[in-house]
Amino acid sequence: MKSALRLLLVLGLGFLLAACSRSSSNPDQKKITVALMPKSKGNAYFISCKKGAEDAAQETGVELLFDGPTDPDPARQNEIIENWTTVGVDVIAVACENREGIATALRKARQKGIKVLTYDSDTTAEARDFFVNQATPEGIGHALMDEAARLTGEEGEFAIITASLTAANMNAWRKHIEQRLAEKYPRMKLVATKPCDDLKDKAQTESTALLSAHPNLKLLMSICSPGVPGAAEAVKQAGKGGQIKVMGLGLPNENRAYIKQGVTQSIILWKTLDLGYLTLHAAAALGRGSLQPNAKSYSAGRLGEITIEGDNLLLGKPFVFNSENIDLFDF
Repeated sequence: MKSALRLLLVLGLGFLLAACSRSSSNPDQKKITVALMPKSKGNAYFISCKKGAEDAAQETGVELLFDGPTDPDPARQNEIIENWTTVGVDVIAVACENREGIATALRKARQKGIKVLTYDSDTTAEARDFFVNQATPEGIGHALMDEAARLTGEEGEFAIITASLTAANMNAWRKHIEQRLAEKYPRMKLVATKPCDDLKDKAQTESTALLSAHPNLKLLMSICSPGVPGAAEAVKQAGKGGQIKVMGLGLPNENRAYIKQGVTQSIILWKTLDLGYLTLHAAAALGRGSLQPNAKSYSAGRLGEITIEGDNLLLGKPFVFNSENIDLFDF
């Protein structure tokens, strides 16, 4: 009886040691801490990203820290990153308010052995390991132009509302909008591009002027989020809801009422829950060493296989929000 008991104890110890060995040799079992930073904590866009990140943290067994400025503040972002560097988190993932301004703090973190991801908006390439890119400029430009063509039956005049004529990201989107226009939609004509300084009221004023200057206008496209409701209000006040189409890049909650009224037909963005999910999922893999430089793809849980171009993880194509699906989203 005693010998049998000794045998069971030996076998049990053997199984326990084997399990410990498997656990220590499996990088996915390593407990890590990921610090996630938004541009501002109160922004509905980043609150939605956080929800997606929390899902991924639970799935991957990661401890998630979430902190950032109350309002967009590059100096405050730097302070928080420096604190995380001192504490010694495993991975920092940040949406950068100032591309160059945050680079020094992130480089210091990397020098301490901390892995760095950016998402939503990037820093300089040498200051991070990967950028989780919600959509390429080409993808955004093509999606906008294709949706405008669908709404107008691929013919007629349209105008663009932008934040400024010098914004680098928006100029990149405009370049691809115009390329797509030239390549695919010969019966459509871009008649004007007007800046609104990222202000809804100015977008409304510019849109009202465009309606007056171009009586044959069929569509207003905004490539900055405040411009979409601004353009919609101009069309609504002119009594031309549904007659002149309104669309562009925007947030569901800012445009829901206009879409319900039929003034705005659609907005284009990306699923922010998925952006947060992919960022945290990739951060966990980066921290555990299973996401390596020069990888061409990455298996991101519920999102499936994600393409990697250079050091950019691509979330995918932009998403079209309209009257049929907008109530499924809250950000």
